[in-house]
Amino acid sequence: MNAYELNKIFGAVVSSVLAVTVIGFLANMLVHPRQFEKSVLDIKVAEDAAPAAAAAGPAAALEPIAPLLAAASADAGKALTRNCTSCHSFEKGGKNAVGPNLWDVLGNKKAHAAGFGYSSGLQAMAAKGGDEGAWGYENLNAFLANPKGYLPGTRMAYAGMRRAEDRANLIAFLRTLSDSPKALP
Repeated sequence: MNAYELNKIFGAVVSSVLAVTVIGFLANMLVHPRQFEKSVLDIKVAEDAAPAAAAAGPAAALEPIAPLLAAASADAGKALTRNCTSCHSFEKGGKNAVGPNLWDVLGNKKAHAAGFGYSSGLQAMAAKGGDEGAWGYENLNAFLANPKGYLPGTRMAYAGMRRAEDRANLIAFLRTLSDSPKALP
C-alpha cells in the first residue's frame, strides 16, 4: 500500500469524525430539552397505606436470623461470596476496594475500615454507638436483605439477598473472619 492510499484512509477517518461532531453540535442547538414543572404521570397512592408501610420499615418483614444461625454453614456462606469479591476483600489486613475490607466486620462498629470513604448515612449510624452503631447479627441480616432499604443513601450497588438461609450462611462465614469470632446469639 502506498502513501496515497494511506492518505485517503486517514482522510476518510478524519472526515467521519468531523461529520459526527458537527452533526452532534447542530442537533444540540436544534433540540432544547425542557424540565417539566410537575410529573406527567400523576400516580395516586392510597393515603392510609403509605404511612403504614413507612412505619413498618424494612426490617419488619424479616424473620430473626438467630434461629437460622444454628444450622448455618460457613462453607456455604463462603461459596456465596463470589458476588462480593468484585467489591470487597476478606483477608486480614486486606486492602479496601470499591467496598471496604470485610475482615472482622461482625461485631465491629459500622464504618470501621480505616481509609475507606463511607456514605454519610453509615457514618451517622456508626456515630450513634450501641447496637445500632455496630454490625450485629440482626442489623447485618437486615442490611444484607435490602441494603438501600436498611440504609437509604448507601453507595452499595447490591439489590439484596432474598433467602434467609443464604443470609445466615453468609453471616456464619463473616463470623469466621476474625481472630476472636463473636459469640452466636
